[in-house]
Amino acid sequence: MLTSLAESIFCCLTGKAANLVLPLESSEPSDGYEFVEVKPGRVLRVRHIVPERQPIIMEENGACEDGSSPEDLDSTGNSVHCKRKITVYRNGQLVIENLGDVLHSEILQCQDGDLEPCSTVEVELADYKEMPSSPDPNPVPPPVPPPSGDQKPAPPPRRRRRKPKRTVLINSKRSISSCKGTHSDVALFFVHGVGGSLDIWGSQLDFFSRLGYEVIAPDLAGHGASTAPQIAAAYTFYALAEDLRAIFKRYARKRNILIGHSYGVSFCTFLAHEYPDLVHKVVMINGGGPTALEPSLCSIFQLPSCVLHCLSPCLAWSFLKAGFARQGAKEKQLLKQGNAFNVSPFVLRAMMSGQYWPEGDEVYHAELTVPILLIHGMCDKFVPVDEDQRMAEILLFAFLKVIEEGSHMVMMECPDTVNTLLHEFFLWEPDMSRKDSNNRDMENSVALSDPVHLVSKNMDK
Repeated sequence: MLTSLAESIFCCLTGKAANLVLPLESSEPSDGYEFVEVKPGRVLRVRHIVPERQPIIMEENGACEDGSSPEDLDSTGNSVHCKRKITVYRNGQLVIENLGDVLHSEILQCQDGDLEPCSTVEVELADYKEMPSSPDPNPVPPPVPPPSGDQKPAPPPRRRRRKPKRTVLINSKRSISSCKGTHSDVALFFVHGVGGSLDIWGSQLDFFSRLGYEVIAPDLAGHGASTAPQIAAAYTFYALAEDLRAIFKRYARKRNILIGHSYGVSFCTFLAHEYPDLVHKVVMINGGGPTALEPSLCSIFQLPSCVLHCLSPCLAWSFLKAGFARQGAKEKQLLKQGNAFNVSPFVLRAMMSGQYWPEGDEVYHAELTVPILLIHGMCDKFVPVDEDQRMAEILLFAFLKVIEEGSHMVMMECPDTVNTLLHEFFLWEPDMSRKDSNNRDMENSVALSDPVHLVSKNMDK
């Protein structure tokens, strides 16, 4: 605490933050680490692991030497009809009509998902407010009571048809396929949140690189070993999003899977919206609800950087308590190994103040047609489970999995469970062979998303 106090006094006197995060001197790739200059003077550290794949040798019967078929090497997948009408009314009501296919799956058991043709259904959603249960945007007025005596009945009131403020129509085809480690056209992108670094993905990067996947994980500006510009504008959502756009365009393959945690989920959503043909699947880990980002003016992070520096031990302890289900020696070691919450007070303050993204509202998320897996730690004190449930309701193809003994840093607490869910989602694809039978047996059955599944930590044993 005395050290923090001395450094904060130095910060106030000099106007500079102590212990700035600077990159290593060398920009050459070393042990899978690279340094990419996304803008002049703006360098991000990236861990990029390219697996060593054996050359493919074809036999006379058309199969590969290991017995697999050529289709397994470059799966084209199954085509799914994505048709949706999104209507926003002036009172803030959001009505979504699903007119295309609806997916159901048991990803945990690694079964193929069923694909069902969906009749028109209207789902009434509101911004975290209770609304009437009827989805009809033009409700029928209540019946008029019968007249008394010889009075003539009053004419029924004229219904005023509400005019929508905005209407979005989605009508496209999307190919959803199994993404295996043997597929050379598949790349996995891991994006961390505020205060983290690429090191929080250590278990996932090692696991999937051993399975043959190409993995890419950057440090955001001011985090890990990336450069830390001393200007607040360098940490706005749009500045960081452009950094990740440059990383994505540099390493992207034909089929890319984005995995985001916390604030990193917003950047994955941005990239999926910008590049729908390149983003094949998305994973959102404790990302919160589908709401536009706006910084809080009453947050503790609005205090001066020197004051935040004095409070840094308390903030680190608070993060440990809220980010992990348990606060033992193991969790403290994980926090240290993951280099989490090890950023300068200036960067932390600028990151929290720069979370302004008005475009990322419910309609923006509802426009996504990519399959999305949501993972939530039940003990998370930063993101309530109802926010991820609402995200699953808004999205077109979403599957929510809840890990009972996980918290905000669930990928560090329960790595085996998270890795299993991720891998089975990567391998999942809809089963088109059941489409005709579902037409006859479940013609009127509709749903927005897969039910919530609880996942026990015993998968880690």
